[in-house]
Amino acid sequence: MASDLDHVGRIMAQWRDQRPDLDPSPQGVIGRLHRVAARLTEELVEVYARFGLGEGEFDVLATLRRTGAPYELTPGDLAASTMVSSGAVTKRVDRCAEHGWVTRRVGEADARSRVVALTPAGLDLIDRAFEAHMANEHRLVGTLTELERARLAHLLETWGRSLGI
Repeated sequence: MASDLDHVGRIMAQWRDQRPDLDPSPQGVIGRLHRVAARLTEELVEVYARFGLGEGEFDVLATLRRTGAPYELTPGDLAASTMVSSGAVTKRVDRCAEHGWVTRRVGEADARSRVVALTPAGLDLIDRAFEAHMANEHRLVGTLTELERARLAHLLETWGRSLGI
């Protein structure tokens, strides 16, 4: 029976043997979710790399793209939309600007503010990268039925809301 268990199942079985007074069942969810998330990140990053992008650059370009024309945000809005610190956004934007994928300019309403905008090259790049990204995500969830995907998405949303994320 132990050979039928996955990695997390084997760990849980060991804990049941060693500490029968404790219920390791949360590991069945959290341990597997952690392992799946790590594997998914590897799979996603591989696609970004084909376009010369890291996770951070992809995140910045995709965030600007999904805002719609004129594809621009303040660094603060980028930080809020990507859920990283303003310092992390600055580093990501710097890398994108070095490649000519975004520009920075002074805000029109406030000379102290800055605006980050996609360049035509950045728009072309993220459109191509996002198409590949979506194909990859469809592949990654392809073993689940539509109903399983909908249920899993709902469960994760419910759980995430309860955790405040």
